[in-house]
Amino acid sequence: MSTITSIQAQKRKGRYNIFIDGQYRFPVSEEVLINFQLHKGQEITKEEIEGITNAEKVSKAYNQALNYLSYQLRTEKEIIDYLYKKDFSDYEIEPTLKKLREQKLINDLEYAKSYTRTMAKTSEKGPKVIQQQLRKKGILENDIDTALLQFTLENQLENVIHLINKLAQKYRNEAFKNKIQKIKKSLLVKGFSTDVINDALTKVNLEKDNSNEQIQLQKNGEKLFNRYRKYSSLERNQKVKAALYRKGFNIDDINHFIDEHQNLE
Repeated sequence: MSTITSIQAQKRKGRYNIFIDGQYRFPVSEEVLINFQLHKGQEITKEEIEGITNAEKVSKAYNQALNYLSYQLRTEKEIIDYLYKKDFSDYEIEPTLKKLREQKLINDLEYAKSYTRTMAKTSEKGPKVIQQQLRKKGILENDIDTALLQFTLENQLENVIHLINKLAQKYRNEAFKNKIQKIKKSLLVKGFSTDVINDALTKVNLEKDNSNEQIQLQKNGEKLFNRYRKYSSLERNQKVKAALYRKGFNIDDINHFIDEHQNLE
C-alpha cells in the first residue's frame, strides 16, 4: 500500500502532478482528480494507480477529440483516425466515443445531413460524388441514403441548369454535338444522374449556332489540313474528314468544306 504525499497544480490550468511516497508518479486532469477523489494522505493500491493512469489516458484522448472537434464537425471515423495518429489505443478511443455520443458532440447521421446540405448549396458536386465522399468519411449506407434526401430533385435541377449555362460558355468553340456530349460527361463526373441532366438540358434548350459552327469547322479544318500536308491529297482528305467527324461536325458540312478547300488549291 502506498500513500499520496502531495498534489501540486501545474502551470497549465486543470492539470495536477501526483506524488506518491514522496516521489512524482504521474499527472492527472481535474476530471480524474475529482472522479477518483484523490487527496493528500490517501492510501492507494497498485491496482488503483493503474486504474487512475488508465482513466487519465482516456481523459487525454477525450480532450484531444474535443480540440479536433472545435474546428468543425467530424464523423466517428475521422475521430478514430485522428486519435490513432495520436497513438491512442482502442482502450482510450471507445470510451471517448461513448462520451462524445452521449454529449451529442458526434452524430454521423446529422453530420451527413449537414454535409449534404452544404455541398448542395456551395459546391458543384452531385449526389453520387457526395455519396462517395460520405463513404470515405465512414458514414453508414442507411445514413447516407437518408442524408441525400436533403438534396432534392428540385435543388439538383436548379444546380444542373446553372452548370449547363456555365459549361456551354466553356465549350462555346466546340461543334454543337461535341458541346452537348462534353456537358453531359462533365455533369456525370460531378455526380448527377442521367435523368436529371437530360431534364435540365430540355429546360435550358441549347440551340445550335450555325454561323459559329461554320467558323469552328473552318478553323479546325485549316489546322488539320496543315497537320496532314505531308500526305497525298486523297489520304489527307480522309484524315481531315475523320478528325472533323470525331470533333462532332456534320458530315455534309465537312464534305462541303473539303470540296471548297480542294477547289482553292
